Amino acid sequence: MKIKYVTVAGSGVLGYQIAFQTAFYGFKVTVYDINQDAIEKAKAKFNPLSERYKQDIGATDAQIAQAKANLSYSFDLKEATAQADLMIEAVPENPKIKIGFYHQLAEVAPKHTIFVTNSSTMLPSQFAEVTQRPKQFLALHFANEIWMHNTAEIMGHAATDPAIFQEVVAFAQAIGMIALPLHKEQPGYILNSLLVPLLDAATNLLVNEVADAQTIDKTWMAATGAPTGPFGILDIVGITTAYNINKMAADATHDPLKIKTVDYLKKEFIDQNKLGVSTGEGFYTYPNPAYLAEDFLK
Repeated sequence: MKIKYVTVAGSGVLGYQIAFQTAFYGFKVTVYDINQDAIEKAKAKFNPLSERYKQDIGATDAQIAQAKANLSYSFDLKEATAQADLMIEAVPENPKIKIGFYHQLAEVAPKHTIFVTNSSTMLPSQFAEVTQRPKQFLALHFANEIWMHNTAEIMGHAATDPAIFQEVVAFAQAIGMIALPLHKEQPGYILNSLLVPLLDAATNLLVNEVADAQTIDKTWMAATGAPTGPFGILDIVGITTAYNINKMAADATHDPLKIKTVDYLKKEFIDQNKLGVSTGEGFYTYPNPAYLAEDFLK
């Protein structure tokens, strides 16, 4: 394993999970974000996350202490990437933000550093040239709650070096992931190619006032045996991500239903800071959402 030092850029819903999972498996990890306030918010999230590791996968106090010892923090991008063998980008799902980030990154990161994007919907070929190292650039996509839902989808683009691709596959396995290599570029990879149509269909039913969120979730859970319905999933994924994806689609297509969805998510959730599990409220309230109650499906 050539990769020893990892930088995770962005400490949002998935970024901080990726950082902790990587540190938990023994890698030295630098968490990068745009300012000290964002860094402090990231640090605050690692304590409750540690409790989830203990509860869900039986992590010991010693393992948690070592994982935390493997973490460092910086809001200086050059400093954050100074030793990086691998840089995992988990900045907001917005192409302008990502392009701006890669312009900065290309100027300061060491020449040997591999860049990967955790983008949920965009293709690595969209950013490959901006990175100034297309052969060392690809996508590495994680699911939410990665310590339990441990999928890692690895997707290159036409110019990705096959040896670099295999190195990222090996890294994914080294941090406890099920490595899932894709043979060609696919918007949404495997997981979101299956999941996004479900979430879109559920949101369409809601904004068209066919049924409320809980009724839609009850239908899906009771009929399929799934432990969570689409709106419970949206709370886990983060409503900001859903908003950004729908906004891009609305801007590109001018679809009236997409525009209606964007307006609904902004008014009811984004503007009220109801962003899902991360803020304690979304479609449900946390830590005890209604869909986990014994009588939810009665």
